[in-house]
Amino acid sequence: MLELLHSLPWLLVLLLSLLLAVPAVLLLGQVLLALVAGRPLADYPRPGRIAVVMPAHNEGRGLRPTLMQAMAQLGPKDRILVVADNCTDDTAAQAREFDVTVVERTNATQRGKGFALDFGVRHLEALALQEGHAPDVVVILDADCELGPRLLPRIAGVAAATGRPVQATYLMHAANDGLKARIAEFAMRVKNLVRPRGMHQLGLPCGLYGTGMAFPWDVAVKAPLASGHLAEDMQLGVRLAQLGAPPLLCEDALVTSVFANSQEGAASQRTRWEHGHLAMLVGEGPGLLWRSLRPGRGALLLQVLDMLVPPLTLLALLQVGWLLVTAVLALVLGWQAPLVVALLSVLMLAAAIVIAQQRWADDILSLGELAGAPMLLLAKVPLYLRFVFKRQVEWVRTKRDL
Repeated sequence: MLELLHSLPWLLVLLLSLLLAVPAVLLLGQVLLALVAGRPLADYPRPGRIAVVMPAHNEGRGLRPTLMQAMAQLGPKDRILVVADNCTDDTAAQAREFDVTVVERTNATQRGKGFALDFGVRHLEALALQEGHAPDVVVILDADCELGPRLLPRIAGVAAATGRPVQATYLMHAANDGLKARIAEFAMRVKNLVRPRGMHQLGLPCGLYGTGMAFPWDVAVKAPLASGHLAEDMQLGVRLAQLGAPPLLCEDALVTSVFANSQEGAASQRTRWEHGHLAMLVGEGPGLLWRSLRPGRGALLLQVLDMLVPPLTLLALLQVGWLLVTAVLALVLGWQAPLVVALLSVLMLAAAIVIAQQRWADDILSLGELAGAPMLLLAKVPLYLRFVFKRQVEWVRTKRDL
């Protein structure tokens, strides 16, 4: 017993090393699987009726291009529903200049995109009762995104044919040529393209990313959309999988948008995304992981593990920081095993990042620039400290330069 107690600290350190290795193993596995030739989805026919729900909060100046692109991809039996949510500008008036349905929602306490989406789907339900028919598929689009060719009929067709939610490839582009902006674009490409592509190669579900999402009607009306969570799309994807409707990646359909250009807007955007991700990780992650360990839930387990991978910057900081800790422990106490595991974890993470950069992001930044990124990563430490001491819990619209 005394010998066991004596070895307990060593076991705890080794266990922490192994736990931190899990996201590195998963990330490297996803990147390697993504290198394999894709599993293209069949070219399903478009459904008879598509309804696009577009939540818009103070988007009066940026709404028009997205609306025009969406209308160009729809037919006479389709409709667009713009939800002008808690707006203080002319969003509703701008939308009414087009042949679309516009509803306005005002609620001082239930703020956020999830509540706007739920309001929109409930309005579609009411219209279905009045008109005697419901849409076959509901597509969710942000009001400031750019649609790739055939985005809407493509993802709607897949959703109608498979009966599953569908996520298009969603990429964001840097608004300027700065290294920090391009690193953010690279991280987004890894998260929203490389990793879900790797999951898709095994027939596993992907996450939901907020825009370019298609839901069969029976899934849309039952989906737990009404949420004020900062990461409502991530939360929704996991909950739909629990309900038996795991999201499916449609890689050849593309939707894009641009990162905020102003320093204030970029900081707000990063804080909302990363604090939301971390809130999911620490708040709901353990419970989701426990429930997914039941027999027959292997696909859900891997989806939850994918969700539990921290943001790439934080993962790199944690891995390198823990490597330094285990190196000190190895020198002082002779604990070699935790150091070996931590070193292997860092090497796997580095390999995943280099492979992803070479294969999918060589047009964004070079290996040399990537090697110089660690100093920029340290600048994000205050963001993570604020999560501990003063985390953001309310949804705030990103301020953009107009």
